[in-house]
Order: sequence, then C-alpha cells, then structure tokens
Amino acid sequence: MPVVDADTHVIETERTWDYMGLSEEAFKPTSVEEASPSGEIRQFWLIDGRRFPRRANIGLETSEATREMTDIEARLAHMDQLGVDVHVLYPTIFLRPLTDRPEVELALTRSYNRWLADIWAMGKGRLRWAAVLPLLSMEQALEEVRWASQQGACAVFMRGLEGERRISDPYFYPLYEEASRLDLPVGVHSATGSFTLHDFFRDEPGFCKFKLAVIGAFHSLVYDEIPERFPRLRLGFIEVAAQWVPYAVQDLAKRFKRRGKELPKDLFRDYRLYVACQTDDDLAYVLRYTGDGQLIIGSDYGHADTSSELEALRNLKRQGGVDPAVRVVKAADALCPGGALATIATHHLLSCIAQLIESRFGGRIAKRHLTELRVAHRRR
Repeated sequence: MPVVDADTHVIETERTWDYMGLSEEAFKPTSVEEASPSGEIRQFWLIDGRRFPRRANIGLETSEATREMTDIEARLAHMDQLGVDVHVLYPTIFLRPLTDRPEVELALTRSYNRWLADIWAMGKGRLRWAAVLPLLSMEQALEEVRWASQQGACAVFMRGLEGERRISDPYFYPLYEEASRLDLPVGVHSATGSFTLHDFFRDEPGFCKFKLAVIGAFHSLVYDEIPERFPRLRLGFIEVAAQWVPYAVQDLAKRFKRRGKELPKDLFRDYRLYVACQTDDDLAYVLRYTGDGQLIIGSDYGHADTSSELEALRNLKRQGGVDPAVRVVKAADALCPGGALATIATHHLLSCIAQLIESRFGGRIAKRHLTELRVAHRRR
C-alpha cells in the first residue's frame, strides 16, 4: 500500500537560483551572515533589499544533504527507512512574503520550480512537489502552473493570504479554473504572503502570522462558496493541525443560517476539502466533522517546529483508535488522481474488500467479487 507524506520540505540553496536567466541576475538571492550578540553565526537570504532567515528552522533528525536535496538517493533511502513511498515537497523560503515586485517574484518562482522539476526527474516518481506561482501577475501564474503540471507537480502551493488579498478574492478565480482543468489540488500551507500581517507579527513565534492565516483562508473559501463556484477544485489545508475544524465548521453553520442557507451535511466530502492532521489531534472528535477520507497527514520533514514529527505516519498507525488506511488511500487519490499512485491505492482498496469478503464468505466468493470489482472500476 503506498504511503504518502503529504507535507515535507526542501531547504533552498544557491543551486535553487541557478535557473535564473542573465536578465534576472539582479534578482538572485544572496546569502549573508551575521554574528548575534552571543557570537552565534546566523545566515540570511538577501532578497529585493530585504533580509530573510536561512537555515533557521532545521530538523536535525534529517541530514543537510537530504534537506537541501544535494543527495537525492540519500533522501529516497531515508524515506525507505521511514516506510514512506512518496514525499510531497513544499518550499521553505516562500512561507513568507519576499517581494512586492512582480518581475522579482516571477524570477524567484520560475527558478525554484525548475529546481524542483529536476529533483522530481531524479526522484523515481517518489518526489512530487507543490508549484510556487508568481501570483502578483496572474497571466504568468497560469503559464507557470501549466508547465509545472507536466513536470511532476501534484499541487499548487498557496499561503493563507496572498499579497494583500484573501485567497477567496475573485482575482484568483482564473487560477482555480485552471487548477480544476489540470486536476491539481491547491495546498494552502501554513504561511502568509502579506507583508502587513507578517510585519505586524514580526516577533510573534508563528501562530498568528502563519497558522491563523490558513484557518482564516478555510473559513473565507467556504463562506464565499468557492467550492460551489469551482465544482472540481480540491483544497488542502496543510501544517495547521486539525483541532480547529469543529470550531470553524460550527461558526460557518451559524453564519450560513443567518443568510438563509445551510452548510452541506457532508461539508468536507461535498466541497472536496482535505486537512493535514497531527497525531496529537483528537481525531475521533475531528472526524465527526470531516468524515472519513478527508484527513491526510505529513511529517514536516526537514523542519523543526510544532508540526514536525518525522515518524508521524508510523505513529498514527501505532497509536490505534483511528484506522489510518482510509485516509492514506484518500490522500493518494487526492494528490495523484488518475496516476500510478492512485492506481496502486485503488488496487489495495479492492484487495481489502476482497479480504473482508473472504473472511466472511470464503475464498471462492472473494475471488469472484474481486474480479467483478476490478471490472467495474475499469468501466467507470
């Protein structure tokens, strides 16, 4: 059965920016160092006149070579040790706003995406990635997502706020239309693209500027009925745990009622919403609101913060109480619809059904029913 780690990271290096053209050299990030009052040497990226932390959120359970993708085989070998088949790769530097100039953003995102495409090409199909788009210029963003969809990208990366816009803003409708057409989910990751919010919470540890931005995005997308407008769009909410789901759903239900409407009874399934949970969530309680099959899980591989748990997938299986198999299969379908991973997941699901039939009615019936199920799936 394929195991998908739905939230892992790469740590950007100088190599990330080597894909910029000659005309973009002035936009290339520069690495600088500074000594703290205690004498500690801290690293920063200098981007468009602003300074951003570099190698500041590092998971020391991983090696520099696997975090920074300088040794792809080592990353794959570590995945094998962790019992993981596929990593979905998210960025590090783009978790915060970097520039308000479209031409700089375009150079940065194009170079990053080409670095990830090369990683995917060397990753034997196991290193999928979320495309980072130049959302300050929608025409360029649409061109980039089309390219990325052919280069191993399995999702579109978005932050809780993009620029000074909520992500339910009509400005993003062309992107949601194109993502739907390309069958790419949007992964709204713990992050903000708003300088206003980021700078207001500059000295805050990350909960307000990163986590709450995503929870607010969930509320806005549902309240503004974006999933109704784009009935093929899939939305994931990544690295903000799942404990907030009951509160958000209850609040939305009250607000819909005041408008003379009702939330769909099976909100997450009907609206194609997925949430990355953590092993310390009260999953039995959360599942009352999400339903089966809408929770995924990730390790935050490469980072070291409140969401990081390198063996999260194994630990979920070990702790019992909630069967993780359903959400793993659903995560595979959500991330790689129609691809090899979804085919493997479907085959496993059919085999599970066959085993259940066999345990209750005997082998011959199981074989017959499994054949019928496979035929029905092919005809679908």
